[in-house]
Amino acid sequence: MRNAIALSLVLLGTGIMPAFAQEGGNAANGRDIAAQHCTRCHVVGDINPTGGISSTPSFQLLVKRRPDYKDRFQTFFARRPHPAFLSIKGVGRIRPDLPPNAEPVEMTEEDVEDVLAFVETLKPKPKKKK
Repeated sequence: MRNAIALSLVLLGTGIMPAFAQEGGNAANGRDIAAQHCTRCHVVGDINPTGGISSTPSFQLLVKRRPDYKDRFQTFFARRPHPAFLSIKGVGRIRPDLPPNAEPVEMTEEDVEDVLAFVETLKPKPKKKK
């Protein structure tokens, strides 16, 4: 995993970004992780419909309007502003030079997979034909 994260950080700078999370995670666990960590900035499903930061996209908006939402969720740890406070278990903070006043969030590769599984539950339901 350490190599995947290091490669991801290098490739993010080049504009080529691989994903390390694979589909098949635990959606219920992903919901719990999102509720604990992501709701401080994002509106996440029905967990905090009036929460989040107004300039931060909701999970629902990302899923509905971004065709690349899976890639974005799979690589969120390297996308600004996440490196400022994210810590990868066994690796540490991605950017140790940033202010330490933000409470760090520690996640594992499995946590990312679980969050993506939860995000899949937020996809808009197809409209039934009459």
